[in-house]
Amino acid sequence: MTPIFSASRFHRLERWLYLFLGVTFCTTLTFLLIRFYYANTILAPTTGGTYIEGSVGSLQPLNPWFTVTNDVNRDIVSLVLSGLLKYDPQTKKIENDLADLSVSNGGKSYTLKLKDDLEWHDSTPEKPHPVTVEDVLFTYKTIKDPAFTNTLLRQNFQGVELEKVDNRTVRFKLEEPYSFFASNLTIGILPENQFTGVPVARLDQALDFGFAPIGAGPYKFKSLVQTELSTEITLERFEKNDSASHKLDRLIFRIFPDYNTLLSDIRNLDGIRLVPHNEQGGTVIPRGFTAKEYLLPQYVALFFNLDRPIVADKQLRLGLQLGTNKQALIDVIREKHIVDTPLLEIDTSDWRYTYAPDAAQGAFFESDWNLPEKVRLQRLLEMREANQTGPLTIQPIVLLDTGAILTITGSLAIAGTGSRLNGISLVINRTETGSWIAGLPTTAGTGAITLGNNLIRLTSDTGDIIDSFYVWRTSDVRAYKQALEEQRLLDLFVATRAGNAKEEEKIIVTDLYLENGMLRKRLSTDPTDIRINDKGDRLSLTLLTSHTPGIYKSVAEEIQKQWATLGVHVGISIPDTREEFEEKLLTRNYDILLFGQSLLDNLDSYPYWHSSGVQRVTENKFDFRIDAYNLSQYSSLQADTLLETIRQTGDDEERQEALVKLRDVLKNDIPAIFLYSPRYAFAVKDAVHGVEIKNLSLHSDRFLTLQNWYLKEERVFQPGKSWFSFFSWLFSL
Repeated sequence: MTPIFSASRFHRLERWLYLFLGVTFCTTLTFLLIRFYYANTILAPTTGGTYIEGSVGSLQPLNPWFTVTNDVNRDIVSLVLSGLLKYDPQTKKIENDLADLSVSNGGKSYTLKLKDDLEWHDSTPEKPHPVTVEDVLFTYKTIKDPAFTNTLLRQNFQGVELEKVDNRTVRFKLEEPYSFFASNLTIGILPENQFTGVPVARLDQALDFGFAPIGAGPYKFKSLVQTELSTEITLERFEKNDSASHKLDRLIFRIFPDYNTLLSDIRNLDGIRLVPHNEQGGTVIPRGFTAKEYLLPQYVALFFNLDRPIVADKQLRLGLQLGTNKQALIDVIREKHIVDTPLLEIDTSDWRYTYAPDAAQGAFFESDWNLPEKVRLQRLLEMREANQTGPLTIQPIVLLDTGAILTITGSLAIAGTGSRLNGISLVINRTETGSWIAGLPTTAGTGAITLGNNLIRLTSDTGDIIDSFYVWRTSDVRAYKQALEEQRLLDLFVATRAGNAKEEEKIIVTDLYLENGMLRKRLSTDPTDIRINDKGDRLSLTLLTSHTPGIYKSVAEEIQKQWATLGVHVGISIPDTREEFEEKLLTRNYDILLFGQSLLDNLDSYPYWHSSGVQRVTENKFDFRIDAYNLSQYSSLQADTLLETIRQTGDDEERQEALVKLRDVLKNDIPAIFLYSPRYAFAVKDAVHGVEIKNLSLHSDRFLTLQNWYLKEERVFQPGKSWFSFFSWLFSL
C-alpha cells in the first residue's frame, strides 16, 4: 500500500513553504524599509542643474566700474566679481564678503582683512592666482585716480585715504564719519594683472577683460555666444571662495532685443528678468511661471526747480501738492505704492498733505494766482463799492452810439457851479431847484466817455476830487445784454455773501465763468481757465521728463490733466534723445522735472537734498556737474544739518530722530511732490525652488540669495536618524 505523503513529496512542500516564507519576509522587510525611509527622511536641495534666464537689453563690457546704468550687465557682474563687503537682503545690512570689516576711530577708519585662501577664477594648481591686498589697492586707487572716467563712482571716495596695513589687510581713512561708507565697499574687486599697461582713462575700453571677465565671485565666466535670437553668457559654479554652498552648476543669461523675441524662446527659459505689466496692471507671464513682485528703494517725483521764480512761491507749490490726486494717478498707470516722502525708511502714515482740491484753491489765492473769473469778480466788487460811495449816481452800464450824449444830474449842495464833471463845467438845472446838469459827449474831446470802462470824476472849483464813478459804455446791443447779465450775477453774489439770496439763486465764485471778458453762469461743459496773477501773467509751467521709461509720458499727461482742473497750464517736454534730455537736466532747463531717484541699500538721501548737490548754472558749460543730484536746486541750512547728522552718526536713535525732523522740514518746504514707487516683477519657472525676492536694493540683489536656489532634490535622513534607527523605529510600531 502506497503512503499518502511520500518523503519526496513532503520535501517538495517544505521547499515551497520555505520559499513562500522567504518571499513574504523579504517583501515585508522591503516594505518596512521603504516605509522607514520615507518616514525618517525629507527632500532636501542638492547640487546640479542649469538655470537659464532671459532678459531684454543689450550687452556691454562686464566691468563693475562701468555698469551703473546697465542693469543686465550688473546682474552678471554681481555673480562673477565679489566685493570686500556685500548687502544682505535678509538683514538689510552690509555684511562681510571677501573680507572681514572692523570700524574704529569714531567711524572714520574702516579696516578690512581678506579671508584666507581666496583665489581668482583663473587660478590653477600649476599657476595659483590668489586674491591679494595689491588687487584691493589697485581697484580703489584706480577709482580715486583723477583720470578715472566714471566720476559718479569716483566722488564716493573723495577725501578717502587708502593704505596697506599688512599682506592681508587694508584700511580706508575718512576725513569725517560716514555711517554709509560700507556700501561703497560692495563694488567688485578686480585682478590687477588683467589691466597691466592699460591707462586709467581707457579702462572702459579694456574689451578683453570686459567680454571675458575674471573675478572671485561664486560663478566664473565660461563663454559668450551670439545666436540668431540673443546674446548668451554662460557662467559655471566656482568651487572655491566659499562658493560651494551654491547648488546650481551653471547659469546661462540670454539677452534679447525685445520681449516678443524673448517669448519666442520661452520653452528654454527658467526665469525672466523683468516681466512687463499689462493695461490692467497684471504681469504678462507665460504658463508654468510664477511672478514675484518687488519694490526697490526708489521713488518717482515732480521736482520743482526752485531757481525759477514761477515755482519759488511756496504757496503755489502747496496748491499743486494739494491738488495732485496720487490715487487717481497710480490707478491710471496701474501702479500700487504711493510715496509721500523721499525718506523711505521711516513711517509716512501721518503725511501732512493729502489730496484736497478745495484747500488747493486757498493756497493758490494766497500765492496771488487766481482764476480769471475770480480776478474779474474782484474788480467788479471794487468798482461796485467805489460807485456806492459818494454823491454821484449813474447807471454803471450804458448803451450809447457815437455822437450821443450821456446826461448826468446832481445836487448843487455837493458840487457848486464852479465844479466840473470829467472836466466839463456844471450847468444849473433850470427845471429843478438846487441841482446841476452836465452832458458827457461820446465823441473825442473834453469829458468824452469812450467804449469800455470810464472813470468819471466830479471835481470842485479848486480841482479837488469830490467823487468818482465807474461807467462801462458799449454801442453793441449784444454786449450790453451780456453786461447786464454780469451785473445781475454780481448782485446775486453780493446777496449770497450777505445771506439775503434765495437758495435757488445763490451764486459763488465756482458758479461763474469768464467769457469775452465778462462773467456768465458756468456750464458743465466749460473748461477751467488758466490762472493769472496781478500782472496778467498766465500760470503756465514746463514739465520735463524722459522718454524712457515710457510710463513717464502717461504720468506727465495725467498730471497735466489734473492740474488743468486747477487752472494750471502744463507744457510737457519729452526730448527725442537721451542726450537732449541730459542736456536739459544738467542745465536745469525746466520748471518741473518728472524723474525717479534710487536710494540703493544705504537709503542715503544726502546726495539728493543737501545743498552741495545744487547745480551751478552759468554760461560756461564746463561748470556743470553731472554729479549734481539735487534736482530741485533745494537749499536749506536746517535740512543740510540734519542730512549731515544722518550720515555721520553711529547712533541709530539719533539717526531716527534726525530723519523724523528732516521729513518735517521737507514736507513744509515742498521742494518736490513725491508720487509713487515703481513696481517690478521677476518670473521664475515652477521647477526652480528656493527663490525668495524681498528687500532688494538693486535688481541684481535677487542673486544675493542664489545659494538657496535649486533645481534638484534628494532624500536625506532627518537630524538624529540613520539606517541604524530602523530597529528602534520598528519596535515603536
